[in-house]
Amino acid sequence: MNAEQLQFNLDPVIQRLLEEAYSLLAALPLLLLALLMVWLCWSLGGWLSRRALLERVASRNPFMRDLTRTTVRWAATLIGVLIALEIMNATALVGAVLGTAGVLGVALGFAFKNTMENYLAGILMSLRQPFAPKDHVVIDGNEGVVVALTSRATVLMTLDGNHLRIPNAMVFSSVMLNYTRNPSRRFAFDVGIGVNEDLVRAQRIGTDKLSALEGVMVTPPPRAYITALGDSNVQVRYHAWVDQRSHDFTSVKSEAIRQVKLALEAAGMDMPEPIYRVQLTERSATPEASPSAQQSTPAGTDEANIDTRSTADLDAQIAQDQRQRGSEDLLDPHAPRE
Repeated sequence: MNAEQLQFNLDPVIQRLLEEAYSLLAALPLLLLALLMVWLCWSLGGWLSRRALLERVASRNPFMRDLTRTTVRWAATLIGVLIALEIMNATALVGAVLGTAGVLGVALGFAFKNTMENYLAGILMSLRQPFAPKDHVVIDGNEGVVVALTSRATVLMTLDGNHLRIPNAMVFSSVMLNYTRNPSRRFAFDVGIGVNEDLVRAQRIGTDKLSALEGVMVTPPPRAYITALGDSNVQVRYHAWVDQRSHDFTSVKSEAIRQVKLALEAAGMDMPEPIYRVQLTERSATPEASPSAQQSTPAGTDEANIDTRSTADLDAQIAQDQRQRGSEDLLDPHAPRE
């Protein structure tokens, strides 16, 4: 084999490149027209996305407003791309692109299933507004005060000041208890009364004391019921209602238990403790009780006023967190609730 046979013939390659270059130059006006069409549709989509009609559609929801604007703009751009492909006589490419996009969409759907669920749940909850900022809620056993609703998670601040992020998909499908929606909230506690005491009198003493307690609502009035007969006492349950807008629920309940206990003791009511029998197998010397132990401790009689007004322990932390988030919060305090 000689050197002449090993030489490459580049003429066909050069000829092919020239033909492609001539074809590209011939199609250049159509290509420019197609690009111009895409730009016009993109500009038209931007103009439509700023119309007042879209502002009215999602005026109270910044998340839906941004989503609507983006959807309108990209829809107009997609129409421009399809028109450009038609101008370029490349309609066959449209089917290939749509098919590839469908397969890619299925693959991405499986890969980002949880992310899409949280995103869609965030959209639906931003429309429904199931709670408002600073609502005291319990979601799937997680208790806290609502800080914000983002596109992926609901942010709570627990009662001890910690941040808790719950995925929107879980919030959307879970049972939710909202303590703030109804400002009136009832508390209850049990008191053991001796079996030989006048139970009707014990009920009346407790309800009278609850009615006079600051923070307890007049309507519905406090009530008392006999709930159980124990081994050494009778269980009486006291109910009362608190307006959470003006008073702290926990403080009022704490003060109610204290006041009812003191009232029953002042009336001479017997509140026996459970009696247990201990049997010893070996007798042992019993040490003498110390003088301090032999002295009985009188029941507390401190009648100092306890502040039961509503507290704002978490308000400063929640306000700071909301300021840092800016427009990311999807909750609207003035929107109608579900």
